[in-house]
Amino acid sequence: MKTSTPLPSHPCYLNGDYLPLNEARISVLDRGFIFGDGIYEVVPVYGGQPFRWAEHHQRMTRSLKELRIPHHDDAATWSTRIQHLVQAHAQSLGQAPETLNQLIYIQITRGVAMRDHVIDAALTPTVFAMVNAMKLPSAEQREQGVACVSAQDFRWEKGHIKSTSLLGAVLARDLSVHANATETVLFKNGCLTEASSSNVWVVKDGRVMAAPKNNLVLEGIRYGLLEALCQAEGIPYELRPISRTEVLAADELLLTSATKEVLPITQLDGVAVGHGEGAGRPGPIYARLYAAYQAAKARSAQGA
Repeated sequence: MKTSTPLPSHPCYLNGDYLPLNEARISVLDRGFIFGDGIYEVVPVYGGQPFRWAEHHQRMTRSLKELRIPHHDDAATWSTRIQHLVQAHAQSLGQAPETLNQLIYIQITRGVAMRDHVIDAALTPTVFAMVNAMKLPSAEQREQGVACVSAQDFRWEKGHIKSTSLLGAVLARDLSVHANATETVLFKNGCLTEASSSNVWVVKDGRVMAAPKNNLVLEGIRYGLLEALCQAEGIPYELRPISRTEVLAADELLLTSATKEVLPITQLDGVAVGHGEGAGRPGPIYARLYAAYQAAKARSAQGA
């Protein structure tokens, strides 16, 4: 097998075993490979501690239930696996996990069977997990914000499932790659949904808003986190349909995801976000939420 770069040898988890990532193998008839018939989860790890793991496990369980994939490992079982991988990955780098920002990737597919669209309820799921170093946004991106483009949301209507069937998201992200932008902000029927791999937040008159939790939007773990941070900071928070016109008139636009944390959009489709002297620059609500986010990370790393 040839790859563009050599695969690392740090440990991963596959169907009950820990083994080097570059030795892990699954069948070509795995339904995750054939149909994208599976779910995944991405968990940030700060100072050796998974961040908001309970919420990630709850979302993973919801996605599995939506796809009717049987999987009975509880959050504690998964936590043990994650801690093993976090420690092993740090050891492979010759570092202590407390000094690293890491990213856990979990994928569960329906399992292996001859190719057939019909779901066989008796299949044994394929269960995989790995850990990588996490690359956070640069200081320049934090200080200047990032450029994004917009597009019609052409993906399927079960966006609330964290499915491995990500071709729509891949194509949406490719639009921003070719525009030398960080993300593609998506609209369906004239209203904001999300970005290709991020949630999008609109700030207007000091209020933080996002699209409602429905089948068109993947409820990022930062939905609950930003709600808690806004409450602590005394910032009004609201989920409701948001028109494209409102997005274009925003005082601030923000992206959130496991790797972006919270990141300001300062240009959308070549136009500066915001008004007056603050146009095209990160705004005050972003600054407050970013600081609160870092404080939450610090508490998590300390086990609080």
